[in-house]
Amino acid sequence: MDYKTSGVDIDAGRAFVKRIKSSVESTHGVEVIGGMGGFGGLIRLPKNLSSPVLVAGTDGVGTKLELAQDYKGHFGVGLDLVAMCVNDVITCGAKPLFFLDYIATGALGPEAMAEVVEGIANGCQLSGCALLGGETAEMPGFYPKGRYDLAGFCVAVIEEALLVDGRGMKDGDQIIGIPSSGPHSNGFSLIRKVLATQDIDELSVFGSQQMPLIEALLRPTTLYVQLVEALLNEQLPLTGMAHITGGGLPENLPRCLPDGLSPFIDPGTWQIPELFRWLQQAGEIPEQDLWKTFNLGVGFCLVVSPEAVQDVIGLCREVGFQAWTMGHVQDSSLSRSGPEKLLGLPFQ
Repeated sequence: MDYKTSGVDIDAGRAFVKRIKSSVESTHGVEVIGGMGGFGGLIRLPKNLSSPVLVAGTDGVGTKLELAQDYKGHFGVGLDLVAMCVNDVITCGAKPLFFLDYIATGALGPEAMAEVVEGIANGCQLSGCALLGGETAEMPGFYPKGRYDLAGFCVAVIEEALLVDGRGMKDGDQIIGIPSSGPHSNGFSLIRKVLATQDIDELSVFGSQQMPLIEALLRPTTLYVQLVEALLNEQLPLTGMAHITGGGLPENLPRCLPDGLSPFIDPGTWQIPELFRWLQQAGEIPEQDLWKTFNLGVGFCLVVSPEAVQDVIGLCREVGFQAWTMGHVQDSSLSRSGPEKLLGLPFQ
């Protein structure tokens, strides 16, 4: 017996690392020390910060991976992996510094794995952070051949005095919605269950525009880094930010609010994309579960002072993001308890 006959090909792993080297190093700036191949990645902290705070976030892509592997969406889930981590750490105003990934597979498929890493590198480039390292583990017998799992984490940095942590938020601050590109990387256990009841293939379409269904479901998660950076550079008064992931608006929006304040949103301020209504109809999903599973077209929220609303919306549009006022912050005593405290939702 040898390692290769047991299912792990060291030579293939070495060839894979050589192939992805240029993609990884394309994300490195002058702050990165050394290159690939060490036991740890090295990076300098920015010198212009007097009291730097590191912000860390970790995530995966969830069961969207199964759909992506069935329909060869490898590049997209690589980008998803970065976005799910980066979009979390920027909610406090931090700038992404570096990212690391972990890929586990039953047997190394060089083409698919390379596409995944290229997607991760692209996400890092768009986020302005270094892909500092990673790990690829072949685990035959644990994962089926040809299947893989992804996890990653991002570290960001911010001057402590500039943290956006809700401390300046007050009753009457306005909530601005920023669109998602689709389900992003959440709710796919339910999505897959819905698809299992339908006769679906790569040619299936949905909605009034007859859009390709699989393409819409696999659309990569929107990165909001450049938007947040533009808002902070203009020193616009952001008092809170929320990344809308699993649990939807009811679970995620309150996370950026301090004690004593609750969000109020008006669902009539935007049109829920057809994809979510198709899923609801095809799966007979109750309205409450729809709201508490999916982002329903809102991927990110900004909380701003009332006088800054038009400036914030205007800058969002300048950098290519739609934006609209979707609600406000109010005293918690006016709200019901639990996730349903987002008054105005259709399942009160």
